[in-house]
Amino acid sequence: MTVLVTGATGNVGRLVAAGLTGPVRAMTRDPGKTRFPSRVEVVRGDLDDPASIPFDGVEKLYLFAHPRTAEEVVDRAVRAGVRRIVTLSSGAVTHGYDQSHHLPVERAVEASGAEWTHLRPGEFAANKIDLWGPSIREDGTIVHPWPDAVGQPIHEADIADVAVRVLEEDGHTGRAYDLTGPAPITQRDMARAIGEAIGRQPTFRDVTAEETLAYYVSVGWPEEIARYVLGLAGYEGGDPDDFSGYEYTVSPVYEELTGRPYRTFARWARDHAADFRS
Repeated sequence: MTVLVTGATGNVGRLVAAGLTGPVRAMTRDPGKTRFPSRVEVVRGDLDDPASIPFDGVEKLYLFAHPRTAEEVVDRAVRAGVRRIVTLSSGAVTHGYDQSHHLPVERAVEASGAEWTHLRPGEFAANKIDLWGPSIREDGTIVHPWPDAVGQPIHEADIADVAVRVLEEDGHTGRAYDLTGPAPITQRDMARAIGEAIGRQPTFRDVTAEETLAYYVSVGWPEEIARYVLGLAGYEGGDPDDFSGYEYTVSPVYEELTGRPYRTFARWARDHAADFRS
């Protein structure tokens, strides 16, 4: 009962591939750069080229697809014998912000006739590695304009835990699971947690939102995504979404499925201390 894990070198995919107990096939564009346990079969494949994906013998699929190729990928999977698809989607779908990114992938999976489950996490804690890591490593500072703004980042391992559970056990067909992370936390408290993990407390630079946007783009973030992260544009582009009445809640899904609470941001920071050290 082989499980094919796409995006197997991503923050979540690598943990899914390592956490599954049965036969696993981890797909990546560059197998030579992967490091998995010997029991994991590493294969070459590209979601941008659906014909390259090795679906032979695969019964379950962990999917992190692009909307432009999702229909063909899913169609090839089902015709090859895949009967269960677990999709890494986004909480933006739940809140109605996403119409063109993750939602088309969900719809392609739902129309396929396969058993399906969607995972919809919110803010990834791992984003801090790319957004804050370069400046913390360089001079111990953080480029962010609103230190007291609130976020609710989730540890990628929590997402992977749920993915493994719904891939390996029955009873999750037709469900969309929101994964929020633990209680909300300010950017300042996130910085404090990183400082405790690395033994050096970072400080916030005095920057505007536009200066921060330029910096995020300079370290490799697509401008469209950086604008959304900063609240300068909506998820689909255009005017910013109005979060003035937004109330942060903690989804009970993770605890219900695993029997454990979400990992805290402090735990995430300890797990990733090396990413913030010079």
